[in-house]
Amino acid sequence: MHPLQREAAGPDTQKQAGALFLMLSIMLIASNMRAPLTSVGPLISDIKADTGMSSSLAGLITTVPLLAFALLSPFAPRIAQKYGTERTILYAMIALVIGTVCRFAPGTPALFGGTVIIGLAIALFNVLLPSLVKRDFARQAGLATGLYSVSMNLCGALASGISVPLAQNAGLGWRGAIGCWLILAAAAFLLWLPRMSRPALSVSVSQRNTGGLWRSPLAWQVTAFMGLQSLIFYILVAWLPEILASRGLSADTAGWMLSLLQFSMLPFTFIVPIIAGKMHNQRVLVIVTAALYVFSLLGFMFSSTTLIPVWSVLIGIAGAFSFSLAMIFFNLRTKTAQEAAQLSGMAQSVGYLLAALGPLLFGLLHDAAHNWSAPLLILIAASLLIFIFGMGAARNRYVR
Repeated sequence: MHPLQREAAGPDTQKQAGALFLMLSIMLIASNMRAPLTSVGPLISDIKADTGMSSSLAGLITTVPLLAFALLSPFAPRIAQKYGTERTILYAMIALVIGTVCRFAPGTPALFGGTVIIGLAIALFNVLLPSLVKRDFARQAGLATGLYSVSMNLCGALASGISVPLAQNAGLGWRGAIGCWLILAAAAFLLWLPRMSRPALSVSVSQRNTGGLWRSPLAWQVTAFMGLQSLIFYILVAWLPEILASRGLSADTAGWMLSLLQFSMLPFTFIVPIIAGKMHNQRVLVIVTAALYVFSLLGFMFSSTTLIPVWSVLIGIAGAFSFSLAMIFFNLRTKTAQEAAQLSGMAQSVGYLLAALGPLLFGLLHDAAHNWSAPLLILIAASLLIFIFGMGAARNRYVR
C-alpha cells in the first residue's frame, strides 16, 4: 500500500482515496507558489525596456511578493482559525487568480498591484501547507513535504525556462508570458473546490503560545535559516539572468540556466525531506548545503562561461537542500499542527522580510559598483550565515 494511503484513518477505500486526492490538491496548489514569481526574472530586460524602469525599481517586482509574505504570514494561522484552513486556502486561490489577471492589464500600477495580490495569496499557502501536512500526513511528513516541494520547484523551473520563448518566439510579450500561469491557478482552484463540502478544520492558536515561540532561540535559528535561504533564492531568481547576460549569454540561454538551476533542485527537494526526517539531527545536511553554496558562487564569479551550467546545477542542489530543510524544520521542531503553523508564520514573516531586501539591495549595489562581483560577495556571506544558524536549527530539539 502507498505510504500516503496508510495515512488515511482506517482501511476504508474512500478514506484512502480522499488522502490521495488531498495530496494531489496540495501538489497542484504548490505548483502555483513559485511559477508566478520565477517567470519574471528572465523577462526583467524586456520589462525594463518596455516600461523604462531602473534596475532597482525592476527588482521591486520580485521584492513586493516577499514583503507580502512578511506582512501576512504571522496572521495566517489566525485567519485559518476563523474561516477554516480549507476555506482560507480557497480564498487564497481566488486572490491568486485575480492577481494574475491584473498583471495582464496595461500600465505599471497594474503590474505591481497584481503582484501584491499574488504575494498575499502565496503567503497563505506558504504558512498553511506545512501545517496541513502536519495535521493530515503527520506520520509521512517528509514524503508529503517532498512531494509538494517537487511540484513547487518543477513549475518554478518551467516558468523560468519558457518565459523568454513565450514572450519572444510565441509572440505573447512579457505580460502574456507572466500571465499565462492563470491556467494553472484556475486548475488548482477547481480541484480544491470539493474540499468545501467537508467540515471546516482549523488550526487553533493561542496568544500565549505564539508569544512564547517568539522568545525561543531555536525558533529564531529556524527563522534565520529560512530567511537566508530565501534571500539567496529570490536574488538569483531576480538577477541571475542579468548576471549571465553580462557575461555574454543570450537572454534565452540565461533564462534556461535559471531553469536548469531549478530543475536540478527537483530530485533533492523530494529526497532531502525524507532523509532529514529519519536523521537524529540534520547538521550534516547543513554542512553540505553551505559548502555547495560557497563553491558554486565562487564558480560564477571566477570560472569561464563554459562551466556556468555546472555552477547552475550545484547552486540548484544547494537551494534544494536549504529549502527542504527549512520546510521540514517546521515539522521536526514542533509537536503539533498548531505549533507548526505558528513556527511557519513566524519564520516566513521575519524570514521573508529579510529576503525582501535582497533583490532591491542587490540591484542598488550593482548600480553603485557597476559590476556583479560586489553583490555576489553578499551571497557568499549569506551562505556562511546559513551554516551558522543552520547548525543551531538542526539540533534534535523542539521550539518549546
